[in-house]
Amino acid sequence: MSWIDIGHIDDIPLRGARLVKTPVGCVAIFRTAEAEVFAASNACPHKAGPLSEGIVHGQKVTCPLHNWVFDLNTGEAQGADEGRIATYPVRLDGDRILLDGHAVGKRSAA
Repeated sequence: MSWIDIGHIDDIPLRGARLVKTPVGCVAIFRTAEAEVFAASNACPHKAGPLSEGIVHGQKVTCPLHNWVFDLNTGEAQGADEGRIATYPVRLDGDRILLDGHAVGKRSAA
């Protein structure tokens, strides 16, 4: 894995998200707890709603346009909605957020 340092955990509000520009494209970073982050595509597959502007709850995000809910672990839509968002490996190294740039690049090229 090729880890990219994308910022400090405090750059993302608790139960919030930020859109991060990386060398391989934009990725939404979600902070679900004091020391828990997820990385995923920013576009909802339904109407391309900006998921980084959605509501973060538990380990899920709700699209701000039409209330589709996605599991941030798997990217799967919840309930009756069908669809999936890309998810990417992300980890914390102390207070720094590291994103696997190789995985983001691979999925962006697909």
